[in-house]
Amino acid sequence: MTCEAMMDLASPGQENIPNYSCGRQKTILAVLENIPTELSILISNMMDIHKIPQITYAPVSDVLHDEARFPFLHRMFPDEEYLYPGILKLLLHFKWTIYKILYAVAHALNAFYLSTAKSTVMVGREKWGHERTQKWKLLYMRIIGNMTKRASQGFQFYMDNDDSVWPQRIHKTVPRSRCSESCLPGYTKAIQEGSPVCCHDCRLCAEGTISTQEDADHCDRCPDVQYANINRDRCVPKVITFLSFEEKLGLILASSALTLSLTTALVFGIFVKYRETPVVRANNRDLTYILLVSLLLSFLYSLLFIGQPNKVTCLLRQALFSTIFSVAVSSVLAKTITVVIAFMATKPGNRWRKWLGKSLANSIIVACSSLQLVICVVWLGTSPPFPESDTHSQPGHIVLQCNEGSAAMFYVALGYMGFLAAICFTVAFLARRLPGAFNEAKLITFSLLVFCSVWVSFVPTYLSTKGKYTVAVQIFSMLASSCGLLGCIFLPRCYIIVLRPHLNVKEHIKIKDGN
Repeated sequence: MTCEAMMDLASPGQENIPNYSCGRQKTILAVLENIPTELSILISNMMDIHKIPQITYAPVSDVLHDEARFPFLHRMFPDEEYLYPGILKLLLHFKWTIYKILYAVAHALNAFYLSTAKSTVMVGREKWGHERTQKWKLLYMRIIGNMTKRASQGFQFYMDNDDSVWPQRIHKTVPRSRCSESCLPGYTKAIQEGSPVCCHDCRLCAEGTISTQEDADHCDRCPDVQYANINRDRCVPKVITFLSFEEKLGLILASSALTLSLTTALVFGIFVKYRETPVVRANNRDLTYILLVSLLLSFLYSLLFIGQPNKVTCLLRQALFSTIFSVAVSSVLAKTITVVIAFMATKPGNRWRKWLGKSLANSIIVACSSLQLVICVVWLGTSPPFPESDTHSQPGHIVLQCNEGSAAMFYVALGYMGFLAAICFTVAFLARRLPGAFNEAKLITFSLLVFCSVWVSFVPTYLSTKGKYTVAVQIFSMLASSCGLLGCIFLPRCYIIVLRPHLNVKEHIKIKDGN
């Protein structure tokens, strides 16, 4: 059939005789066809004899690429090697998708059908719209650009937006095949319920996640050492932070610790200088010295909590804090018990007189402190504290801190110190109405009230803070509680020793005791 048709085209005369011209004067200049490859080969074999150009605008097989075999065959359809990548690049350039294109066409056809439902004419066996049909025309556009292939970079697509031709009603606005705007980097697509899949909302990526491309289906989480910027389109390095001496908070706490240390040293010097006076001797000098030294160390050791944590400071600071505070509270307990026993021993024939002396006070301090020391040794031996980097508690920051190793042991040590303070407060409260010469129990009661109040409020505050502020809370509690002991117990005595020396005499104490 094809051969007969080609013979007819190649014969100018009235009969199908090649190269015979009789009757018809028209000559074939070229053959345009859009047929399968097999038929194109048959046509090409016949057209080559007459040197008639053959132009095909159908996708053809690679066989027809042989120019030596088919010298007069010209292909209008692009090479498949470039065609499909080119179409793909074009769709990506305009953010079109084959689903979305079909969706747009379906809606257009549906609108066309609705617009012509009441005004149609019959053309053969088909229905065509009458007047409204004129509104539906072929969307004509010409895109100017090129497609190249490079060995290193693959296919490269370039488009000239200025010279590309669009329909007049588009005015160079890229046609859209979607019902939603593109989601910018930093956002992710969220499907609208009850709407086609091409319709979506744009939702900002959650904290700590980013998206770097438009129309991202999901957000990616930043590495632990980075965090998402405010636009959620880039991960930036986290800021390393810890309670340092350079920042305002660390400087205030360190200055307070040094000031209180100097104050304690001054008080200690006053008590040593006036150690033979009645006020100092009446309050058990040895216990006073032990208490003052432990308070001085507690102020100084609070500086271990400031600065970048390391293995040594993390290992020592909680253990030293617990032990030193236990010595301080034990000293206060020993002073309180000594006051009570001294009052009871004033009665003739009282058997409590044999308990008076240094041995009882020293035994109380050693026993109470040793138990706390055992707790700390077990803590350091089983689950010692260590430095760590906290990347989650504060957004955008890497907090360098000490991991306590065992939170249970930390609260056991803290609870034991609170237990000692509760016993001491109870004894001092019961002994607050002793005669004037032994009225130190009143001062101890008030100082322990301050001490216990600080540490009771410490627990919820410590648990509710994060990062370097947790360390600041503990330092403040250490300074405040130690300052309570120093101020309530020793400053009234220093006032008498320095400013009211006429009251620091044995006769005054006797008169006050007698009253």
